Amino acid sequence: LNPETHPNCFLHRSDPDDVARVEHLTYVCTADAEDAGPNNNWMKPYDGHAVMDDLFEGCMRGRTVYVVPYLMGPYGSPMARGGVEITDSPYVVVNMRLMARIGERALREIEASGCFVKGLHSTGDLNPERRYIMHFPAEAAIKSFGSGYGGNALLGKKCHALRIASTQARAEGWLAEHMLIVGLEDPAGRVTYVAAAFPSACGKTNLAMLVPPERLSGWKVWTLGDDIAWMHLGEDGRLWAINPEAGFFGVAPGTSSATNHNCMASLGRNTIYTNTAVTADGQPWWEGIDGERPDKLLDWRGNAYSDNSGPAAHPNSRFTVAASQCPVYSSVAEAPEGVPISAILFGGRRAALAPLVYETLDWEHGVFTGAAMASETTAAAAGATGKVRRDPMAMKPFCGYNFADYWQHWLDFGARSSQLPRVFHVNWFRKDADGRFMWPGFGENMRVLEWIVDRCNGGDAAVRTPIGYLPPAGAIDTTGLEMSSADMQQLLAVDASLWQRELDEIESYFEGFGKRMPVALRDQVSRIRSALLQAAEAA
Repeated sequence: LNPETHPNCFLHRSDPDDVARVEHLTYVCTADAEDAGPNNNWMKPYDGHAVMDDLFEGCMRGRTVYVVPYLMGPYGSPMARGGVEITDSPYVVVNMRLMARIGERALREIEASGCFVKGLHSTGDLNPERRYIMHFPAEAAIKSFGSGYGGNALLGKKCHALRIASTQARAEGWLAEHMLIVGLEDPAGRVTYVAAAFPSACGKTNLAMLVPPERLSGWKVWTLGDDIAWMHLGEDGRLWAINPEAGFFGVAPGTSSATNHNCMASLGRNTIYTNTAVTADGQPWWEGIDGERPDKLLDWRGNAYSDNSGPAAHPNSRFTVAASQCPVYSSVAEAPEGVPISAILFGGRRAALAPLVYETLDWEHGVFTGAAMASETTAAAAGATGKVRRDPMAMKPFCGYNFADYWQHWLDFGARSSQLPRVFHVNWFRKDADGRFMWPGFGENMRVLEWIVDRCNGGDAAVRTPIGYLPPAGAIDTTGLEMSSADMQQLLAVDASLWQRELDEIESYFEGFGKRMPVALRDQVSRIRSALLQAAEAA
């Protein structure tokens, strides 16, 4: 790209049929299908290896083979884990250099630990009919063939840091989660650490690098991670988290100085852009970026752009950049011990059901809220957009074992500690009767986070409802927003009839997990249903 405006930045164009994760071709290979669960595609390990070995036969002949030792997590951290990826893709290598800690030091830590995740990858011939991503949890091994796309090919990312790590976490008593990590520093200098799980392209990166609005200019938001968190119980009973990654692999469209100032400030140098458009003078461009669309563009396929070409940048076009380039990268992001998490946020896109924010009643209710998460689909995964799907803890594409066992693993933490984080649900995407978003979002989300931080630090401003604790009138500062008390009342409203229908759908979803489904989560459905009826009778 233009070395004057974007020094050491590069544009990569993928095959037009290789632009997103392929969940229908992603498998977990276990001896028993029940261990993989209905949330995963399953194959026996022997069969999985047979399929992959046949594809790999001779596939790298004539190509350069790269061996990439990498570390997920800060150097010296007892929570960090190593891996080795063998690949024939230079694109994978340069991305891994930004997304993980690679090279000699990583190799030394792997040698010292005596164990690592084994990853084998080839782009193959990029034939969508010959594309598989196979995970072998019992062997801590991954085989990926036929795709060069990030989530399919950067094996340290979703494959290792979530699918394989989640199975290791269950066996060893920790959590590997699809979560951002931020430090929220109040005007007095107190920092409260928060982890948040949203489905891909639902605002994780924007929240991870949030700029507080002028009204809350005394607050600071420190970025530790925008995608994955590994959390262990500390000796003090609190959950301590690290970001296993070293970079950001973010969705470009919609990213601008207005929506994510700190992200844009991270991208001016040493960045890989994938499937964005490019201007005549060699600058990356995408829908939603600052300024007007230039007259001349090459689209993400490399063709001259015209008004009837569709999007200039692919909806799932990406940037890859080292986290250390973020201007608000936390000074403790590389701390080996991690940071103590005070709040866990779950969220998604719900136009009508979920209020702007609510706090769950206890840990068990928090696990239920995460397990019942649902959101509209996005371009980050191949398939139709705009449909609502269940995405528990934002882990539907990433949990490496049966969701029922995964939820029980979460529930078990309740018996292990009384110092666990508070759990909240947020919904930035509620719409009014005209289909317009009711909440301004982006930096203004700090107003909601302020209430969450207050609750974590002993604040009592909350009203109990059947679905959890809601902020009372005036608890969320709306000064400077064009928002009436009636608007806020609507944003925080709980429609009992909608929730009863939602509980029917949740109950039906849970039934799909059969006898392994935790009774405690079934009981939560009954409790909330009963509480809604009692509230209606009292009204």
